[in-house]
Amino acid sequence: MFAVEVSELKKSFHAGLWSRRVTTALAGVSFTVPRGTIFAVLGPNGAGKTTLLSIASTLLLPDSGSVRLLGFDVVREAPRVRERINMVSGHTNFIWSLTTREILDHHGMLYGLTGRARARKVESLIERFELRTHRDVAYNELSTGLKQRLALAKALVNDPELLFLDEPTVALDPDISIRIREEIARLRRERGVTVLLTTHDMPEAEFLADEIAFLRHGRILAQGDAESLKRQVKIGDTITIELDGLDGSLDLSGVPGVLSYRSENGRIECVADSARKRLPELLRLIRERGGVASDVRVFEPDLESVFVELAK
Repeated sequence: MFAVEVSELKKSFHAGLWSRRVTTALAGVSFTVPRGTIFAVLGPNGAGKTTLLSIASTLLLPDSGSVRLLGFDVVREAPRVRERINMVSGHTNFIWSLTTREILDHHGMLYGLTGRARARKVESLIERFELRTHRDVAYNELSTGLKQRLALAKALVNDPELLFLDEPTVALDPDISIRIREEIARLRRERGVTVLLTTHDMPEAEFLADEIAFLRHGRILAQGDAESLKRQVKIGDTITIELDGLDGSLDLSGVPGVLSYRSENGRIECVADSARKRLPELLRLIRERGGVASDVRVFEPDLESVFVELAK
């Protein structure tokens, strides 16, 4: 069974009294997320990422379409969904005067934990996220990084099966972002938590996600793992080979996986779907023609290159 099943999800927002303006946030989004995986939704601001999570987390009703989480419909069975999920936002805000311990205790109470069970859960989360020296510090006195660690700790108070992360490392320093990402990866690895992540941070998605969807103007433009996305938009690895002992050009038009190439003056530059797969064949052809590769360089594109292509 899938942890997340989204089918033809649509949502628009209306504004204005006399001349009604309609903004389409989601225009028929569909995807599934297997249990125990991390699924990332990438897109620019205004792409519909937060609207998607708001509907999935039962905070917003869709215009049409459906979302099923862990087998439950988010509209008809919202209470059963809420028991099993939790959410972290990159813009989380708690009551400014409450301490770290009080915030965790309060949310434990909201999820039905009582007495010693709640106290044990709060203390275990404080230990896990290294918040002991800050347990009695008011929220408004915490640093931005500590606030985000507290937000992630809060999201585990009910031991969720499914965790929503809405740009969890936005505006954080790089070292804090790395720690948050490592904790997210550990949650999946050790507890089997399914994660639906929205971000516009390409390295974050590439580090964490098993599968990635690009969302723009409320539509999914492409979906797959990082390597398959590069193939979908025909962005491959760039291979540059400097040659000795070979005059003229080398015809690579029949080589499988070579998307484009230029061969002249003892130098080959080509784009291939995978350098690891195609480089041995290229070197074999060069040897057959009596040439020697004196220098080989490979450039692997990242998700940002895919995003730029899709945004054109």
